[in-house]
This record gives sequence, C-alpha cells and structure tokens, in this order.
Amino acid sequence: MTDQTTASVPEASSPIAELTAQLYSGSEKKQLQLIPELANAGTGGLAVLMDFLTEQASAPPNLSTGFAYQILYQTDLPKVQDFLKTHFPKGIVPLGSEAGIDYTPLQQLLVKQDFLAADNHTLEKLCQLAGPTAMQRKWLYFSEVEKFPITDLQTINSLWFIHSQGKFGYSVQREIWLSLGKNWEKLWSKIGWKTGNNWTRYPKEFTWELSAPKGHLPLSNQLRGVRVIASLLSHPAWSN
Repeated sequence: MTDQTTASVPEASSPIAELTAQLYSGSEKKQLQLIPELANAGTGGLAVLMDFLTEQASAPPNLSTGFAYQILYQTDLPKVQDFLKTHFPKGIVPLGSEAGIDYTPLQQLLVKQDFLAADNHTLEKLCQLAGPTAMQRKWLYFSEVEKFPITDLQTINSLWFIHSQGKFGYSVQREIWLSLGKNWEKLWSKIGWKTGNNWTRYPKEFTWELSAPKGHLPLSNQLRGVRVIASLLSHPAWSN
C-alpha cells in the first residue's frame, strides 16, 4: 500500500482500530459482520478494507475478501476505484477458462448482486461451453455437461460462491444434495425450487437476493428432468 493510504489507518485507541483488530483476528463469520461496519466508518474504514485485501492478495479468495471487494467495488470514491483498478483489475476470483471464455461480465453481475441477470448469463456461458448447437437452442443436454472443462465449472462456481457469502453455487447445491442422500424431491424443497407439488415459477417466484434459501441459485432447468443437474453435481470439477 502507498504511504497515502496507510496514513489513514486509525490510532490504536479509536473505534476503527478496534474493528480492525477484530477483523484480523476474528473467524470468517465475524469478518463478514465487521466488513459493513468498517465500510460505514468513513474513509478510515475503507482504508482498512483496502489494506485487508492487499494483505490477502496472495492467498486464494475466500468469503471475507470477496465481500470486502464487493463493498469497495460499490463505493464511488475515486481513490477506492483507483485502488481496485490498480491492484485487482480482474477482481478477486481467478477467471480461468480452458475454453477461452471471458467470465468478467458474470463476475461484475455477481459483485453487484444482480442475481437474475447473473443467472441468465451463467446459462449463456454454459451453452457457450457446450457449443454452437446448444447456444442456438439455449438449453443443455446432460451429455454436454459431462464434457465441460473442469476449470470453467470451477470458475463459474467460485464466482457464485464467493460473491454470495457462501449461499449459492453448484458446490453448495451438491453438498445439500449429498446430505439428503441424493434425494431430488427433498433437494427441490430444501433449495426453494418446489413447494409441495408445485414447481417454483420462473422468474417471479424465485428469490433473486441473499435472503433466498441456501443453494437457491444458480438455476438448472429441472422441468426437463434431473439428468442435467445430476451431471452438474456429479461433475469431476468437485473432486479436484
């Protein structure tokens, strides 16, 4: 960090200093609670979050760094935006792709918490992975999913997971599915895709915010049966 940024770090006796100490020593759950408090503490708190991201930059992204990045991304202060462009021009999550696909637009939608648009964009990217025929029909065959590159599925999943505070993503759905003994009917109910005998109607009945049930997003077209989502949740990407 530059001297200009570190100069804004608070004195040891200040409330921001206490929040800072808790941020560095606390659990991930505690960090997620502290990040908004620091963001609301003015420029001093934002400087702490920038330092926090810089110090964590060499480590794999986690929920805390993802949330801190989101908070800073949505701050319109030029100094903060310059910091992000300089130190994190491609965001927090590595955007790896074996298929040469640019996941930057998906990242930006998820950072802004525009989950409906992100869900639509995710389907577009999956169809792009499947090839021109899938892009024309705008849905997937399970046999196409089985051939998806591991790196690409992991990138898509990481973006959803990191930028939803761990609530969304294929890995989250898989964990719930396995915990339910791979029972699809229990899964639909658990993640809010079905209530009783009634399927949740797209898009109005789905919840496009973090108040949704865990694993609610991203969507798969369950009305075509379970084979596509079964292929997604059984993909080798989750064992690597």
